[in-house]
Amino acid sequence: MLLGVAGVLGFLALAETAGRVGLIDPAAVPLASTVLASALALATDADFLAGVGATLLPCVTGLAIAVGVAVPLGLLLGSVPPVERSVRPLVEFLRPIPSVSLIPLAMFLFTDSQDAKTALIVYTCSWPILINTLYGLADVDPLAKQTLRAFGFGPLSVALRVSLPSAAPFIATGIRIAVSVTLIVAVSVELVAGGEGGIGQFQSVAATGNRVDRVLAASIWAGLIGLGANLLLLALERRVFRWRQEVAA
Repeated sequence: MLLGVAGVLGFLALAETAGRVGLIDPAAVPLASTVLASALALATDADFLAGVGATLLPCVTGLAIAVGVAVPLGLLLGSVPPVERSVRPLVEFLRPIPSVSLIPLAMFLFTDSQDAKTALIVYTCSWPILINTLYGLADVDPLAKQTLRAFGFGPLSVALRVSLPSAAPFIATGIRIAVSVTLIVAVSVELVAGGEGGIGQFQSVAATGNRVDRVLAASIWAGLIGLGANLLLLALERRVFRWRQEVAA
């Protein structure tokens, strides 16, 4: 942790020095101190805070929908191998398609920009959750499933009592990966398509006014929000699945 903080401070010091000695033109790229001052000012900027809310709402909504779709679908595919083998080529074809390339289609299908952001977030976040669910199900101890079947439990009971709990740490990892993607998708839609508020639109307006410091400051806040969400989920994951770490040890 201390090394990470030292690395960040060292980078900021180098960036500030490069601007002061003329290696970087401050007119093109503001000094690090100027960007940090703008970032602090944005913490109390009503327009920026409203934009953060407009960005986070579809992120949370889209992530929740993605979990509700991808986890049951992963359970189905992971529990019924013939279905998984038949659907796998389609999954492998759709998964690499960049979400940014689908922005025009999303804007055509959804006239409201918030709906377009939510739809693209659902599409993008579903893949890491689905793939990690499948990996988690493949890692389930077959003896545990056979034991429940021997006691007369059906496929659904086996999936809910053994497969899902065993795959839960993998699913949590998939959700954590998906969280880091949500902001990327939301801000990309706001930058490309505009719409009603958001961090991306705030940056577009700042760029129009040649306020590069505010553009970079908004990027810093977006990164901090993503970092905070990742750390929070990582801490929650370690607390909830402490038993897995003990078993691994």
